[in-house]
Amino acid sequence: MAKYILKRILTAIPMVLLITVLGFSLMHFAPYDAIDAMTNPRMSQQTIDMIKVKYGYDQPLFIQYFRWLDGLINGNFGYSIVTKQSIAADLAVRIPNTMKLVLPSYMTAYLLAVILGLLAGSHKNKAADKLIDGFSSIAIAVPSFWFSMLMIFIFGYKLKLLPFVGMNSVGMEASFTDFLRHYIMPYIALVFTFLPANIKFVRSSTLTQFSEDYVLVQRAFGASKGEIMFKHVCKNVLLPIITRLGMALPYLVTGAIITETVFGWPGVGPFFIKAIQGLDYPIVMIVLVLSSTLVIIGNLLSDILYCITDPRIREMG
Repeated sequence: MAKYILKRILTAIPMVLLITVLGFSLMHFAPYDAIDAMTNPRMSQQTIDMIKVKYGYDQPLFIQYFRWLDGLINGNFGYSIVTKQSIAADLAVRIPNTMKLVLPSYMTAYLLAVILGLLAGSHKNKAADKLIDGFSSIAIAVPSFWFSMLMIFIFGYKLKLLPFVGMNSVGMEASFTDFLRHYIMPYIALVFTFLPANIKFVRSSTLTQFSEDYVLVQRAFGASKGEIMFKHVCKNVLLPIITRLGMALPYLVTGAIITETVFGWPGVGPFFIKAIQGLDYPIVMIVLVLSSTLVIIGNLLSDILYCITDPRIREMG
Protein backbone atom coordinates (compact mmCIF):
# COMPACT_ATOMS: atom_id res chain seq x y z
CA MET A 1 0.00 0.00 0.00
CA ALA A 2 2.82 2.41 0.89
CA LYS A 3 4.40 1.81 -2.51
CA TYR A 4 1.12 2.59 -4.28
CA ILE A 5 0.57 5.79 -2.27
CA LEU A 6 4.16 6.94 -2.85
CA LYS A 7 3.76 6.33 -6.58
CA ARG A 8 0.60 8.48 -6.64
CA ILE A 9 2.32 11.28 -4.71
CA LEU A 10 5.30 11.28 -7.07
CA THR A 11 2.89 11.47 -10.01
CA ALA A 12 1.02 14.42 -8.47
CA ILE A 13 4.10 16.62 -7.92
CA PRO A 14 4.97 17.24 -11.60
CA MET A 15 1.29 17.86 -12.34
CA VAL A 16 1.20 20.62 -9.71
CA LEU A 17 4.33 22.16 -11.23
CA LEU A 18 2.76 21.97 -14.69
CA ILE A 19 -0.29 23.82 -13.38
CA THR A 20 1.89 26.63 -12.04
CA VAL A 21 3.65 26.89 -15.43
CA LEU A 22 0.34 26.99 -17.33
CA GLY A 23 -1.23 29.47 -14.94
CA PHE A 24 1.75 31.81 -15.05
CA SER A 25 2.07 31.56 -18.84
CA LEU A 26 -1.62 32.20 -19.55
CA MET A 27 -1.64 35.28 -17.34
CA HIS A 28 1.63 36.56 -18.83
CA PHE A 29 0.43 36.25 -22.44
CA ALA A 30 -2.95 37.84 -21.76
CA PRO A 31 -3.58 40.96 -23.88
CA TYR A 32 -3.79 43.16 -20.77
CA ASP A 33 -1.00 42.64 -18.25
CA ALA A 34 -0.19 43.80 -14.73
CA ILE A 35 1.85 46.79 -15.99
CA ASP A 36 -1.18 48.04 -17.96
CA ALA A 37 -3.23 47.88 -14.75
CA MET A 38 -0.65 49.96 -12.83
CA THR A 39 -0.03 52.61 -15.48
CA ASN A 40 -2.01 55.07 -17.55
CA PRO A 41 -1.45 56.73 -20.96
CA ARG A 42 -0.24 59.96 -19.34
CA MET A 43 2.82 58.29 -17.78
CA SER A 44 6.17 58.63 -19.46
CA GLN A 45 8.05 55.60 -20.71
CA GLN A 46 10.70 56.23 -18.05
CA THR A 47 8.08 55.99 -15.29
CA ILE A 48 6.68 52.80 -16.80
CA ASP A 49 10.18 51.30 -16.97
CA MET A 50 10.72 52.17 -13.28
CA ILE A 51 7.50 50.37 -12.37
CA LYS A 52 8.63 47.34 -14.35
CA VAL A 53 11.94 47.29 -12.50
CA LYS A 54 10.20 47.72 -9.13
CA TYR A 55 7.95 44.67 -9.66
CA GLY A 56 10.52 42.57 -11.54
CA TYR A 57 8.73 42.68 -14.90
CA ASP A 58 11.93 43.73 -16.63
CA GLN A 59 13.43 40.28 -16.01
CA PRO A 60 13.20 37.36 -18.48
CA LEU A 61 10.03 35.33 -18.26
CA PHE A 62 11.64 32.22 -16.72
CA ILE A 63 13.22 34.34 -13.95
CA GLN A 64 9.84 35.95 -13.24
CA TYR A 65 8.32 32.46 -13.02
CA PHE A 66 10.91 31.11 -10.58
CA ARG A 67 10.61 34.21 -8.40
CA TRP A 68 6.83 33.79 -8.40
CA LEU A 69 7.11 30.05 -7.68
CA ASP A 70 9.54 30.72 -4.83
CA GLY A 71 7.00 33.13 -3.38
CA LEU A 72 4.26 30.48 -3.63
CA ILE A 73 6.36 27.90 -1.83
CA ASN A 74 7.22 30.36 0.95
CA GLY A 75 3.65 31.59 1.34
CA ASN A 76 4.37 34.97 -0.25
CA PHE A 77 1.62 35.30 -2.85
CA GLY A 78 2.46 38.88 -3.74
CA TYR A 79 0.25 41.95 -3.60
CA SER A 80 -2.94 43.01 -5.28
CA ILE A 81 -2.43 45.45 -8.12
CA VAL A 82 -5.66 47.27 -7.31
CA THR A 83 -5.70 47.42 -3.49
CA LYS A 84 -1.95 46.97 -2.85
CA GLN A 85 -2.89 44.55 -0.04
CA SER A 86 -1.15 41.25 0.64
CA ILE A 87 -2.93 38.44 -1.21
CA ALA A 88 -1.91 35.90 1.44
CA ALA A 89 -3.42 38.08 4.19
CA ASP A 90 -6.68 38.49 2.24
CA LEU A 91 -6.93 34.76 1.55
CA ALA A 92 -6.15 33.95 5.20
CA VAL A 93 -9.37 35.78 6.10
CA ARG A 94 -11.54 34.74 3.18
CA ILE A 95 -10.73 31.02 2.90
CA PRO A 96 -11.94 30.27 6.48
CA ASN A 97 -15.16 32.19 5.72
CA THR A 98 -15.68 30.05 2.62
CA MET A 99 -14.94 26.85 4.54
CA LYS A 100 -17.48 27.81 7.24
CA LEU A 101 -20.11 27.90 4.52
CA VAL A 102 -19.03 25.13 2.15
CA LEU A 103 -17.93 22.36 4.53
CA PRO A 104 -21.21 22.02 6.54
CA SER A 105 -23.24 22.46 3.33
CA TYR A 106 -21.37 19.74 1.45
CA MET A 107 -21.41 17.29 4.37
CA THR A 108 -25.16 17.81 4.81
CA ALA A 109 -25.77 17.30 1.10
CA TYR A 110 -23.48 14.27 1.14
CA LEU A 111 -25.32 12.55 4.01
CA LEU A 112 -28.72 13.33 2.51
CA ALA A 113 -27.54 12.04 -0.87
CA VAL A 114 -26.40 8.74 0.63
CA ILE A 115 -29.78 8.21 2.33
CA LEU A 116 -31.91 9.33 -0.62
CA GLY A 117 -29.72 7.61 -3.23
CA LEU A 118 -29.83 4.27 -1.40
CA LEU A 119 -33.59 4.62 -0.94
CA ALA A 120 -34.14 5.40 -4.62
CA GLY A 121 -31.78 2.71 -5.89
CA SER A 122 -33.32 0.02 -3.71
CA HIS A 123 -36.85 0.89 -4.93
CA LYS A 124 -36.21 1.03 -8.67
CA ASN A 125 -39.14 2.40 -10.73
CA LYS A 126 -41.31 2.70 -7.61
CA ALA A 127 -42.85 5.86 -6.18
CA ALA A 128 -39.87 6.69 -3.95
CA ASP A 129 -37.42 6.24 -6.80
CA LYS A 130 -39.46 8.34 -9.23
CA LEU A 131 -39.90 11.11 -6.66
CA ILE A 132 -36.23 11.27 -5.63
CA ASP A 133 -34.87 10.87 -9.15
CA GLY A 134 -37.34 13.45 -10.45
CA PHE A 135 -36.27 15.93 -7.78
CA SER A 136 -32.58 15.44 -8.52
CA SER A 137 -33.14 15.77 -12.28
CA ILE A 138 -35.03 19.04 -11.84
CA ALA A 139 -32.58 20.37 -9.22
CA ILE A 140 -29.59 19.77 -11.50
CA ALA A 141 -31.25 21.92 -14.17
CA VAL A 142 -31.92 24.82 -11.75
CA PRO A 143 -29.10 27.42 -11.78
CA SER A 144 -27.71 28.04 -8.30
CA PHE A 145 -27.84 31.82 -8.73
CA TRP A 146 -31.53 31.67 -9.69
CA PHE A 147 -32.39 29.53 -6.66
CA SER A 148 -30.40 31.90 -4.43
CA MET A 149 -32.16 34.96 -5.82
CA LEU A 150 -35.53 33.26 -5.44
CA MET A 151 -34.84 32.69 -1.74
CA ILE A 152 -33.68 36.28 -1.34
CA PHE A 153 -36.88 37.53 -2.97
CA ILE A 154 -39.19 35.36 -0.85
CA PHE A 155 -37.50 35.18 2.57
CA GLY A 156 -35.48 38.37 2.46
CA TYR A 157 -37.55 40.89 0.47
CA LYS A 158 -41.17 39.76 0.70
CA LEU A 159 -41.37 38.05 4.11
CA LYS A 160 -38.38 39.95 5.60
CA LEU A 161 -37.51 36.92 7.72
CA LEU A 162 -33.79 36.69 7.03
CA PRO A 163 -30.95 39.06 6.08
CA PHE A 164 -29.39 38.28 2.75
CA VAL A 165 -26.19 40.32 2.50
CA GLY A 166 -22.90 39.62 4.24
CA MET A 167 -21.97 37.38 7.15
CA ASN A 168 -22.99 39.73 9.99
CA SER A 169 -24.96 42.91 10.47
CA VAL A 170 -22.98 46.07 11.10
CA GLY A 171 -22.08 46.32 14.78
CA MET A 172 -23.15 42.72 15.49
CA GLU A 173 -20.01 40.88 14.42
CA ALA A 174 -19.77 39.12 17.80
CA SER A 175 -23.37 37.86 17.74
CA PHE A 176 -23.66 34.15 16.92
CA THR A 177 -27.44 34.47 16.47
CA ASP A 178 -26.97 37.19 13.88
CA PHE A 179 -24.37 35.02 12.11
CA LEU A 180 -26.84 32.11 11.95
CA ARG A 181 -29.56 34.33 10.47
CA HIS A 182 -27.17 35.40 7.71
CA TYR A 183 -25.98 31.80 7.32
CA ILE A 184 -29.30 30.05 6.70
CA MET A 185 -30.03 31.09 3.11
CA PRO A 186 -26.55 30.58 1.58
CA TYR A 187 -26.30 27.28 3.47
CA ILE A 188 -29.61 26.03 2.02
CA ALA A 189 -28.62 27.28 -1.44
CA LEU A 190 -25.36 25.32 -1.35
CA VAL A 191 -27.02 22.16 -0.02
CA PHE A 192 -29.49 22.42 -2.89
CA THR A 193 -26.58 22.89 -5.32
CA PHE A 194 -24.48 19.95 -4.07
CA LEU A 195 -27.34 17.50 -3.43
CA PRO A 196 -28.73 16.39 -6.83
CA ALA A 197 -25.46 15.26 -8.46
CA ASN A 198 -24.54 13.25 -5.37
CA ILE A 199 -28.00 11.65 -5.30
CA LYS A 200 -27.58 10.62 -8.93
CA PHE A 201 -24.17 9.12 -8.14
CA VAL A 202 -25.36 7.10 -5.14
CA ARG A 203 -28.52 5.95 -6.93
CA SER A 204 -26.53 4.81 -9.97
CA SER A 205 -24.07 2.90 -7.76
CA THR A 206 -26.94 1.25 -5.88
CA LEU A 207 -28.69 0.17 -9.08
CA THR A 208 -25.42 -1.27 -10.39
CA GLN A 209 -24.91 -3.31 -7.23
CA PHE A 210 -28.46 -4.70 -7.30
CA SER A 211 -27.83 -5.95 -10.84
CA GLU A 212 -24.71 -7.90 -9.79
CA ASP A 213 -24.69 -11.71 -9.67
CA TYR A 214 -24.02 -11.88 -5.94
CA VAL A 215 -27.40 -10.27 -5.28
CA LEU A 216 -29.12 -12.97 -7.34
CA VAL A 217 -27.22 -15.63 -5.41
CA GLN A 218 -28.26 -14.12 -2.08
CA ARG A 219 -31.89 -14.01 -3.21
CA ALA A 220 -31.66 -17.63 -4.33
CA PHE A 221 -30.49 -18.59 -0.84
CA GLY A 222 -33.51 -16.84 0.65
CA ALA A 223 -31.89 -13.66 1.96
CA SER A 224 -34.31 -10.83 2.59
CA LYS A 225 -34.05 -7.49 0.79
CA GLY A 226 -32.96 -5.81 4.02
CA GLU A 227 -30.14 -8.31 4.58
CA ILE A 228 -28.91 -7.92 1.02
CA MET A 229 -29.11 -4.15 1.32
CA PHE A 230 -27.32 -3.62 4.63
CA LYS A 231 -24.89 -6.57 4.59
CA HIS A 232 -23.73 -6.46 0.99
CA VAL A 233 -25.02 -3.63 -1.20
CA CYS A 234 -24.32 -0.78 1.24
CA LYS A 235 -20.74 -1.93 1.74
CA ASN A 236 -20.04 -1.95 -2.00
CA VAL A 237 -21.92 1.29 -2.66
CA LEU A 238 -20.14 3.18 0.12
CA LEU A 239 -16.71 2.32 -1.28
CA PRO A 240 -16.87 4.71 -4.26
CA ILE A 241 -18.81 7.21 -2.13
CA ILE A 242 -15.99 7.36 0.43
CA THR A 243 -13.38 7.86 -2.28
CA ARG A 244 -15.54 10.64 -3.75
CA LEU A 245 -14.92 12.65 -0.57
CA GLY A 246 -11.44 13.48 -1.82
CA MET A 247 -12.96 15.20 -4.85
CA ALA A 248 -14.77 17.60 -2.51
CA LEU A 249 -11.50 19.26 -1.49
CA PRO A 250 -11.54 21.94 -4.24
CA TYR A 251 -15.02 22.97 -3.09
CA LEU A 252 -13.53 24.23 0.17
CA VAL A 253 -12.00 27.17 -1.72
CA THR A 254 -13.90 27.73 -4.96
CA GLY A 255 -17.07 25.68 -4.49
CA ALA A 256 -19.32 28.61 -3.62
CA ILE A 257 -18.18 31.42 -5.92
CA ILE A 258 -21.65 32.10 -7.34
CA THR A 259 -23.51 31.66 -4.06
CA GLU A 260 -21.06 33.81 -2.11
CA THR A 261 -21.28 36.53 -4.74
CA VAL A 262 -25.09 36.55 -4.74
CA PHE A 263 -25.31 36.72 -0.94
CA GLY A 264 -22.32 39.01 -0.49
CA TRP A 265 -20.61 36.43 1.70
CA PRO A 266 -17.04 37.62 2.43
CA GLY A 267 -15.32 34.53 1.08
CA VAL A 268 -13.12 33.67 -1.89
CA GLY A 269 -15.99 34.03 -4.39
CA PRO A 270 -16.48 37.83 -4.37
CA PHE A 271 -12.71 38.27 -3.95
CA PHE A 272 -12.08 36.26 -7.13
CA ILE A 273 -14.87 37.92 -9.12
CA LYS A 274 -13.65 41.42 -8.24
CA ALA A 275 -10.11 40.42 -9.21
CA ILE A 276 -11.34 39.28 -12.64
CA GLN A 277 -13.36 42.47 -13.14
CA GLY A 278 -10.41 44.62 -12.06
CA LEU A 279 -7.88 42.59 -14.10
CA ASP A 280 -5.99 41.97 -10.88
CA TYR A 281 -3.78 39.25 -12.35
CA PRO A 282 -1.79 38.27 -9.24
CA ILE A 283 -5.02 37.34 -7.42
CA VAL A 284 -6.47 35.54 -10.44
CA MET A 285 -3.27 33.51 -10.85
CA ILE A 286 -3.11 32.53 -7.18
CA VAL A 287 -6.77 31.44 -6.98
CA LEU A 288 -6.55 29.47 -10.24
CA VAL A 289 -3.36 27.71 -9.19
CA LEU A 290 -4.74 27.05 -5.71
CA SER A 291 -8.01 25.58 -6.97
CA SER A 292 -6.26 23.48 -9.66
CA THR A 293 -3.77 22.19 -7.10
CA LEU A 294 -6.62 21.23 -4.80
CA VAL A 295 -8.17 19.23 -7.65
CA ILE A 296 -4.96 17.21 -7.96
CA ILE A 297 -4.66 16.81 -4.18
CA GLY A 298 -8.32 15.76 -4.08
CA ASN A 299 -7.66 13.08 -6.70
CA LEU A 300 -4.65 11.97 -4.67
CA LEU A 301 -6.74 11.71 -1.50
CA SER A 302 -9.39 9.75 -3.40
CA ASP A 303 -6.74 7.28 -4.56
CA ILE A 304 -5.40 6.94 -1.01
CA LEU A 305 -8.90 6.42 0.42
CA TYR A 306 -9.60 3.83 -2.26
CA CYS A 307 -6.35 2.08 -1.41
CA ILE A 308 -7.23 2.03 2.29
CA THR A 309 -10.81 0.83 1.83
CA ASP A 310 -10.29 -1.69 -1.00
CA PRO A 311 -8.00 -4.65 -0.18
CA ARG A 312 -7.51 -5.41 -3.88
CA ILE A 313 -5.71 -2.09 -4.39
CA ARG A 314 -3.50 -2.75 -1.37
CA GLU A 315 -2.50 -6.10 -2.87
CA MET A 316 -1.67 -4.40 -6.19
CA GLY A 317 0.51 -1.85 -4.36
